[in-house]
Amino acid sequence: MTLTTTSAQILPTSWHTLNPLWQGGEAEVSKGLPHSQLAPAWQILLLGDGSPTRHLQLVTREPIEVDVIDMSPIGMTADNAPAEIIAVPGPRLRRQVWLRTASGQRLAYATSWWEAAHVDEYLQNRSLPIWASLARLRTELYRDVQGIYYGNSPALETAFGESGPFWGRHYLFWHHQQPFTLIYEVFSPYLTRYLGNMGAD
Repeated sequence: MTLTTTSAQILPTSWHTLNPLWQGGEAEVSKGLPHSQLAPAWQILLLGDGSPTRHLQLVTREPIEVDVIDMSPIGMTADNAPAEIIAVPGPRLRRQVWLRTASGQRLAYATSWWEAAHVDEYLQNRSLPIWASLARLRTELYRDVQGIYYGNSPALETAFGESGPFWGRHYLFWHHQQPFTLIYEVFSPYLTRYLGNMGAD
């Protein structure tokens, strides 16, 4: 039996979006934020176009692993995702993961949206971080950061074991001049142990 998803259906499993106290778009991403708002080390993590998985590995000196908590078909729905989801062809698949150290410390949460028909081309081993999967394929890509957020999420407070607010962002991955996935990430304040305080205060 083939299951189809329509906008009228209730989608399986929600995802953890921040309730923003502040948010910025491409202009803020391009020019950066005042250091009193977000410290330089955190800006490199959030506003840079490098791999967060690789950054987390470097600062913790531990392998970074993923716990996949959701792989749900969402059809053509917007899924309460950032507006850039329209750039990802449908029907779509939503993937949710925790990024953690090999010793078990959760450092980040990520939701990504993929064209369901092609997700297996990029995530041949779905238990690997996206960066590791794409590196194995020698995939040339561009991370296009579109938005940044500072906000709260009771669910993430519980999951991280850390009090908010949290910093997050969303971006598109481009390959062969075409967007192929949208990713929304939130980072744990536990990272202040490695990166220092988030802001000057």
